[in-house]
Amino acid sequence: MQKKYKTELHCHSRDASPCADESAEGIVEKYVKYGYSTVVLTNHFSAVCHPTADYDKKSWAEKVRHFVNAYEILKDAAGDRLNILLGAEIRFPQYSNDYLVFGLTEEYLLARENFYLADIQAFHDEAWRELVTIQAHPFRWNMHVVFPWAVDGYEVFNGHPGQNSANKAAAAYAEYYPEKIITSGSDHHDKEHVPTGGIVTDFEIKTNEELIEVLKGRRYSLITDEGIKEVPKNG
Repeated sequence: MQKKYKTELHCHSRDASPCADESAEGIVEKYVKYGYSTVVLTNHFSAVCHPTADYDKKSWAEKVRHFVNAYEILKDAAGDRLNILLGAEIRFPQYSNDYLVFGLTEEYLLARENFYLADIQAFHDEAWRELVTIQAHPFRWNMHVVFPWAVDGYEVFNGHPGQNSANKAAAAYAEYYPEKIITSGSDHHDKEHVPTGGIVTDFEIKTNEELIEVLKGRRYSLITDEGIKEVPKNG
């Protein structure tokens, strides 16, 4: 039987997400234990998620460095035990919606000062060629589902144990737009949180380029609370 590889697509660390309390070392030990080969670190990166006066006083370069530093801390802690990729969970001013963004680099962020003060449509119009943008937990309380042309897809399984993410509603909605990418993630925040989401592939994802290719090519299956689910290939 061919070996399968698990990749987490929604994970936060305390080094950049104020709502998280898990250390980089704790994340590594946990995900290795549960058989993952790759973790995409998607810490919050937006003005509203860092409401402190000290953060507001930082330059854009300092904000980006703070954000990327958390990724570097996790990467150093992982060594050769786990592949770590840089992603983000971004919130724009219009709604309390959150968007997972894959394929990010420090250079990309530095070149787009205060991009999160625009809106999701403007961001996606500029980013879609290089990145993948997914609306996270679109049917969670206080969220507004955005039109499909404003994102690349939807998170249809969110494993946060402290939130009702209405995963079945998200999955049902996504069926109306089979051309869109669908994802799964644990939405990991806490020391007690057991990984329950992500994707499964036939090969180990080691780079942003490989992740983007896998997602756009639908070369993966979803990890959900009901087991492994195949992703439709005819979108």
